[in-house]
Amino acid sequence: MSNANLRRADLSGADLSNADLSGADLHRADLSEANLRGADLSCASLHYANLCEASLAEAYLGHTDLREANLYGADLSDADLSSADLREADLREANLRNADLTDADQTGARLKGAKFS
Repeated sequence: MSNANLRRADLSGADLSNADLSGADLHRADLSEANLRGADLSCASLHYANLCEASLAEAYLGHTDLREANLYGADLSDADLSSADLREADLREANLRNADLTDADQTGARLKGAKFS
C-alpha cells in the first residue's frame, strides 16, 4: 500500500501491523485505535489524521507529515520519528518511551501527560 491514496479513509480499529504505507496519503484519515505496530509510514502524509489511541509501537515514521494530527493516547514507544513534522500535533497522554525524535519539529505540539523514558 505504499504511495496509496487513502485520504479521509475510515481505518479506525484496522489491523495494519507491519504494513508498508510509505509515502501514502492519509490526510484526514481516521486511524483511531488502529494497530500500526511496526508499520512503515515513512514520508507519508498524516496531516490532520486521527490516530487517537492507535498503536504505533516500533513504527517507522521518519520524514512523516503529522502536522495537527490527533495522537492523543497513542503508543509510539520505540517508534522512529526522526525528522517527522509534529507541528501542532496533539500528543497528550501519548507513550513516547524510547521513541527517536531526532530532528523532529515539535513546534506547538501538545505534550501534556506524554510519557518519555
